[in-house]
This record gives sequence, structure tokens and C-alpha cells, in this order.
Amino acid sequence: MTDFLHPMMDEHALRQCSALALAHMGDSVYELMTRGWLISSGLVTSRNLHRETIRLVCAGAQAAGAHAIQPMLTEEEQAVFRHGRNAKPKSVPKSSSPTEYALATAVESLFGWLYLRGQYDRLNELFDVILPAARQWAEQK
Repeated sequence: MTDFLHPMMDEHALRQCSALALAHMGDSVYELMTRGWLISSGLVTSRNLHRETIRLVCAGAQAAGAHAIQPMLTEEEQAVFRHGRNAKPKSVPKSSSPTEYALATAVESLFGWLYLRGQYDRLNELFDVILPAARQWAEQK
């Protein structure tokens, strides 16, 4: 039986993925981690969960988190981050600037790459650094 919850890709297969494909996966990983943190924090009503999730997963919050993790990235992670930041999506949401969206895509690409490599501890380590920056950004809005 294939494990679609924990897909694993070898280095060759990962190199074949575009930055936007990695960001597609990373977007869901980042949101799942955010939802897990919110539920663990005691938020229980669906209205509050949804509102807080939206505030913490938007491009602006992810961009704030990107700045927080950049100094701690390995060379290999920096390359994936850069590749994601330089990706050319077809459109940018009106709610974010192109710079914010590029940084959010970089974070999502990195999260997708780490997830598909099975590096769950590293994902948690980076999320622990991103979360306070994202929360601070969201509280200022």
C-alpha cells in the first residue's frame, strides 16, 4: 500500500520538481502545521480556527517568517529557498505585494522540499522560528 500521507521522493525526483510544484506541496504542509498549532493552543471553535489560520498562512505572515528563518538555512536549503523566491507564478493575490508573495512562495517551496525528503524534525524546527514572526506580523495588521 502506498503512503500518500508521507510521500518520499529521492534526490533525482526532487530535482525534477519545479519550485511551484514544491510550493504546491509546501503550502498544504505549512497550513497543516499552522492548524495543528492552533488546535494544540486551545482554539476550538471553527470560526476562530478559520480566522486565525487565514491570518497566519497569508503571504505577508509567511514573508515575515521567511526573514526569520533565512539566517539559519543550510546552503542546500538556501538554494531551494532562492529557487522558490525566483519562481514566476501566473498571478499575485491583491492582498499581498509581489515581494511578499515571492517570499511566501520561497517558504512554501522549502517546506514542500523538506516534507518530500521526510525531514519532519527540520520542518518543526523552522516552523518554531516562523510562527512567532508570523504571529507578530498578523497582530500588527
